[in-house]
Amino acid sequence: MERGVPEPAEELTPPPAVVVEAVGKTYRRGRIDVVALHDVCLRVAAGEFVALMGPSGSGKSTLLNLIAGLDVPTTGRILVGGACLGGMNDDALTEFRRRRIGFVHQRFMFLPDLTIEENVAIPLVLDGRAPADTGARVAAVLEHVGLGGRRAHLPTEVSGGELQRAAIARALVAEPTVLLADEPTGNLDSYAGERVLLDLRRTVDELGRTIVLVTHDAKAAAFADRTERLVDGTFVR
Repeated sequence: MERGVPEPAEELTPPPAVVVEAVGKTYRRGRIDVVALHDVCLRVAAGEFVALMGPSGSGKSTLLNLIAGLDVPTTGRILVGGACLGGMNDDALTEFRRRRIGFVHQRFMFLPDLTIEENVAIPLVLDGRAPADTGARVAAVLEHVGLGGRRAHLPTEVSGGELQRAAIARALVAEPTVLLADEPTGNLDSYAGERVLLDLRRTVDELGRTIVLVTHDAKAAAFADRTERLVDGTFVR
């Protein structure tokens, strides 16, 4: 390198959004141990959309709950955005989930007496955000899923597909490291389900978010960048 010529800047690679290292999960059922996951490894890059497929009982929802910090692995460890979930106490883990992990369930889980806007704002309200910041952020994510005109409606006044799209907005409102979706189209017709999947795809392409989707539907998995298959608690290639 010539004198006076600066060294080229080193490119910083962001850490993977999700790392699952040799994770196992065993449940005790009376006197019997039931192995739900065995030596599972997974890496999801920042801005990647990954689908987890497998038959019922394969362990895909168990794995999603472990990534969400809703359950604890028996062996191995899980990192989200470089932070190890196993090193957190209950209070720290609750705060981490609220700020860094968005979850879209098959059931919409909306409070019936609150408007769509108020339901979507709940993660920010629980985090103590300023009202001005909350309103602007909620408006932005509702526009992203095409529900800006539904913000003042109650959950009973919109369709199931619109509720699930609002659930995506609620999962995105805190700008999480990863968005987890567990069979989000399971209760929807094909048209509404496709709208939800298109919103998830746009969330990756336009907002750069990371998504892990659990589904049994190959058509839904086709929206992802890649698909990983679980059988009997372990990945098959």
